[in-house]
Amino acid sequence: MYKDTKWAKGIIALQDTEGAWGHFHTLSTSSKSPISTEQALRRLYILGYTITDISIQKSVEYMIDCLRGKKAIPDRREKTHNWDIFTELMLSTWIRKFTSFDEIAYKVASKWAEIITNAFSSGRYNHNDYINAYCEIFGEKPRGGRLVDFVSFYQISILCNMLDEEIEKIMIDYVINHKNSIYYIYDKPISQLPKLFMSREASRYISAIELLSNYRYSRDKLYFVVEWLNDNRNNNGKWDMGSEVNDKIYFPLSDNWRRKSTREQDCTYRIQKLIDKLI
Repeated sequence: MYKDTKWAKGIIALQDTEGAWGHFHTLSTSSKSPISTEQALRRLYILGYTITDISIQKSVEYMIDCLRGKKAIPDRREKTHNWDIFTELMLSTWIRKFTSFDEIAYKVASKWAEIITNAFSSGRYNHNDYINAYCEIFGEKPRGGRLVDFVSFYQISILCNMLDEEIEKIMIDYVINHKNSIYYIYDKPISQLPKLFMSREASRYISAIELLSNYRYSRDKLYFVVEWLNDNRNNNGKWDMGSEVNDKIYFPLSDNWRRKSTREQDCTYRIQKLIDKLI
């Protein structure tokens, strides 16, 4: 219901002929676009765009070409990280956000599934087992926080539907209680509810729950979030997270929030959609 908004039209108008939006992961002073490819894809995904939309098809084709080495993302190589491994992880994550039918992206997901399965094979997370599996599969030690600690947007995204039931349940417990939560998404333990519901912190918290809700065995473990959301309904049965959550990422969904009722509509749409996945 939000695909025809000015937000979506503005982003699509900036897409280049290859299907990209300037740099992939980060913006820099040399970027010709005010938005990165990853930022554009995240916003369009939130607004309801899928692989059936031409703009997404173009972008997925571009990312597949980059993953296969036919093209290259224009970002500066970061020397403090395993850049090639990180790049294939980013590309594969976003490809699989929109389609599960790319063979190479699936192989990347399978590598991470094998690493995480080894890391939790003892029944709890073992960092040495994680490092050893990483080294065996990639042929080098992980460098930089994005790969040393797997609790990140990319790994948590790409592992959906890739783990067996036992490993998935143990991993979800670990992520929920992780002290730094999910890198790039939220920076506090998921087990601790936000103090203020009408806040950007709460909106980011919900985004972490939205990510985990894609897992098959997350419902029982996240039911406390459903109770928290229901406790924060307005008297009319809807939700309003306040104007502060207007971050141009998760909100707004509608063209403007001049009316409180429109803001309430957007908040209710997002939260009810999440609750429906968790019950």
